[in-house]
Amino acid sequence: MKRIDRGHLMKKSTWSMQSRWLWAPMLMLALASGSVQAQGSTSGAPAGAPAQERLADDGGVAPADAAVPPAADAGLLPEAPAAAPDYQYKLSLEQLGARFPLNLRGVDGSDDVPFSIRADELVTAARLNLTYAYSPALLSDLSHINVLVNNQVAYSIPVPKDTAGRSLLRSIDLPPRLITEFNHLRLQLIGHYTLDCEDPLHSSLWANVSNQSQLELAVQRLSLPEDLSILPLPFYDRRDTRRLVLPFVFASGRDAAVLRSAGMVASWFGALAEYRGAEFPASFDLRYPDKGNAVVFVKGQAAGMAGLDKLTGPTVAVATNPNDANGRLLVVAGRSDEELVQAAQALVTGSKALVGRQAVITQLDPLAARKPYDAPRWIPSDRPVKFGEILSGADLDVAGYDSAPVRLPLRVAPDLFGWHEGPVPIDLRYRYTPQTGSVNSSLLISARDQFLKSYPLLSIDQLADKSVADTLGEGEMLPVEVRTTVPLARLVAKSELEFKFMYDYIKEGQCRDIIIDNVRGRIEPESSLDLSQYPHFMPMPNLAAFSGSGFPYTRMADLSETAVVLADRPTEADVGTYLVLMGRFGESTGLPGTGVQVAFGAAGLQQADKDIVVIASGQQAWLEGWVKSMPALVAGQGKHADTSDRVYKSHLWPTPDPRESQDAPRTDLAYSSEGVETIFAGFESPVTSGRSVVLIASSAPEGQAYAVSALLDESDYEQGLSGSLAAVDAHKISPLVNQYTYSVGELGWWRRIEWTLARYWNGLPAFGRIWDWVGVLLLVILALALWRMMRRRPAAAD
Repeated sequence: MKRIDRGHLMKKSTWSMQSRWLWAPMLMLALASGSVQAQGSTSGAPAGAPAQERLADDGGVAPADAAVPPAADAGLLPEAPAAAPDYQYKLSLEQLGARFPLNLRGVDGSDDVPFSIRADELVTAARLNLTYAYSPALLSDLSHINVLVNNQVAYSIPVPKDTAGRSLLRSIDLPPRLITEFNHLRLQLIGHYTLDCEDPLHSSLWANVSNQSQLELAVQRLSLPEDLSILPLPFYDRRDTRRLVLPFVFASGRDAAVLRSAGMVASWFGALAEYRGAEFPASFDLRYPDKGNAVVFVKGQAAGMAGLDKLTGPTVAVATNPNDANGRLLVVAGRSDEELVQAAQALVTGSKALVGRQAVITQLDPLAARKPYDAPRWIPSDRPVKFGEILSGADLDVAGYDSAPVRLPLRVAPDLFGWHEGPVPIDLRYRYTPQTGSVNSSLLISARDQFLKSYPLLSIDQLADKSVADTLGEGEMLPVEVRTTVPLARLVAKSELEFKFMYDYIKEGQCRDIIIDNVRGRIEPESSLDLSQYPHFMPMPNLAAFSGSGFPYTRMADLSETAVVLADRPTEADVGTYLVLMGRFGESTGLPGTGVQVAFGAAGLQQADKDIVVIASGQQAWLEGWVKSMPALVAGQGKHADTSDRVYKSHLWPTPDPRESQDAPRTDLAYSSEGVETIFAGFESPVTSGRSVVLIASSAPEGQAYAVSALLDESDYEQGLSGSLAAVDAHKISPLVNQYTYSVGELGWWRRIEWTLARYWNGLPAFGRIWDWVGVLLLVILALALWRMMRRRPAAAD
């Protein structure tokens, strides 16, 4: 294995970072100041403002003010030519994490969003396109809205009376010198409504900033070293909140080992990308992208075409994109199928250990077998789970009257079966700052933005045992422990528990109100929830579980029971859909799919004891053997699909028994059309009973773009994938059928009997309740028998 000296690498990397900051002042000096103007306002920027305003109608990025060191004489500095950005992009505040509009309240209300800059980018200009409104009651001479970057004021927005109370657009140039690797953009309202004594939380003190406001960045690309030690840079950068788009380059599209290796790497990048989503455009014949980065898979003699030396074993390397000096190629290579797969496995499991430009793998022990439901991102369902296993201690703390809620992200196995079971028990432990007097403070608990319950945060005067307060030191919080529950339906698949500390602000009276923001809250890491009471069982097919969690394929986190079958000659679009799907599986589990298998054509359909994904486009004669099992098929201009009453339902309400929400097929529609359509169809494997098949088929290769959109952009559609059959086009997802024909998982024998009887007995009560009544009845009978015996004894004595 070729290695490089770590000291040399460290010096090289340090120089690279230093040079980045040495360039920055020269680039900043070249930037000209601009001007911005609020719509409907003739007010100029306040004196001394670090940026000026102008109308935001050109869509470009305005040059920011020249960055001049305070001690320097600007007249003595040489003029430098303006640095042209390599490219520009926009990020909405929603993309940066603001799920709702920013509501600024009180005399000093603020909110912020984080944003980061990629390691291979240097910001040359920045602009904030702000959509906002503010209260008509604000005094314009005393009030303003500050825009801060990393706690430094970049601009102060005036609040004149003539534009109050309506939506405004303002474009603000941000000095690039304030922008670093990790940043916070904060918006602060300084608000006053009277010259006399004022209520610091008066209802008239407000400003609202849309989360659709955009941050525009103009950047220059930087060249990162060709070194495996910085992986996953530059191919994936956690600082980048945009979707990961990473081309995959192949010599050929019909090679099972190559595509299997690519699937492993795609699932690895999908796991890294998480919420961003990941797309992997495929290209054959070793066509490198014109610009940017790519992953290249080569085998045998093709390795030389990827710029590698003669192969001596499984190889992972980083090379420069021949079409772009700043672009990099991540090369996965081997002389044989086995070596190529081994190289991919080494990359996705041991990338942190690789160094140098090229690494030859000399040994890689077989990966240990995994257990069902052991995905790193899934909450264990066989034991209680502490909150501290999910979030760090700092993320469980809040401070202030208007603090954000503690958000506990949960990804639960989608097949946890809650029918006739109780809610999820939670041992909740929290601390809060006890106030004085009579207050109405509460801890609010919600899930998926739906309120569940609340608990009072009692003041010292409201405590039943006031001696508890005497044990607290100054600034200490009061500990509380409660047993509570949450409906399982609120947690299944991907969800979030929110804990909001709502502190009542105590008003002292006229001219006496001062905000002392000293209240705190904490959800203890020792709090826990327990899912162990629920069996794993799900009626199938279920496209919602497939789309949201990759189930049932992700039941084994390494995809060791999954096979993907493509056409004998798959198109680039087919392979691209396969890679996106693998990325989605990785995002769900947090683990690369090292156990996936890839096959082609009719022979690939015969794999036994596997959950299968079939991806096809255009004419699909190789699927004819399965036509009787499939609820739909689109092949060229010929199309047929089952339809049901599901097509008339705009809202799909969940029911305790999923069988009650079925919509069985009523007719089979066949037609001919030149239009492009894509379907998702779920059904039981014709090869192995109890195994699942999901068919992703389009009438033409370009229709696979609809499949990618459905997998990545489901939130953009009015409805998501659901049921057992759904059609997708450029504008909508249309669920067609919801019919359960088999099930996966296991129920206990008693619950299995109950589940079977419920099919014929509508409203069957839980057997547990039945046995409760049986027990009561037996006790009554026993009591009557004893009473009669006691009456007979005196009679016998007489």
